[in-house]
Amino acid sequence: MTTILEMNSDVTNLQCASSTIIRMSQKKKGAYVCISNVHMCMEVYDSPGFKSVVNSADLVVPDGRPIYWAQKLLGHSEAQQVRGQDIMNSICAQSGGMNLNIGFYGGSSKAILDLVKSILITQYPDIKISYAFSPPFRALSELEDADVVEQINKAKVDVLFVGIGCPKQEIWMADHKNKLSCVMLGVGAAFDFVAGNKKHAPRWVQSIGMEWFFRLCSEPGRLWKRYLSTNPRFVWCFLQQWLFKRKF
Repeated sequence: MTTILEMNSDVTNLQCASSTIIRMSQKKKGAYVCISNVHMCMEVYDSPGFKSVVNSADLVVPDGRPIYWAQKLLGHSEAQQVRGQDIMNSICAQSGGMNLNIGFYGGSSKAILDLVKSILITQYPDIKISYAFSPPFRALSELEDADVVEQINKAKVDVLFVGIGCPKQEIWMADHKNKLSCVMLGVGAAFDFVAGNKKHAPRWVQSIGMEWFFRLCSEPGRLWKRYLSTNPRFVWCFLQQWLFKRKF
């Protein structure tokens, strides 16, 4: 594990991260995994409360290319980028053979989740999706939330993919860790990517750390403020951390 600014991030790879999540799911005990990128790192840096949420996770994987580069610069030569979408695909591919129940919480609508389920069943015929729910954008009442918890546990979900955006999904997972008997993964916009509503950057664009620019061009109205406020600050703050560690 390495600390980037204020965020703890595990040094891992796709195979190790997937195996760890599957092992955790077999314990039938609440756990959660954060998929870290620059946005999450700066949310942690700015908020002591959110810092506690992320640093209390059972696993924090380096999804963003800059997070992976930061791990390398801090001395972890074995570090690899572990994209959240790749973890989701890996677990779905293995779920049938491991007899795991998969669940989805999030997405912009029930129609999107229905499409996601259809696509994944086509890709992985032996997958078992035992739960799917797209919550309203408003906060759930205590009664509604209790019903969600009951339904997830009743469906015997082993791995629950949570896609309601950062930092909301990480806070939700932390709040539900002791209520659910599954491993939760905060996968952000993964459902929209699977459904085809959003496009992944080409692999070569990802490899040079410009996926953020590809997404900015795809959704400028939604993302320009986030990237303007987080990316330059991350570079400046991390350079100070790196230079200090190199010097001493």
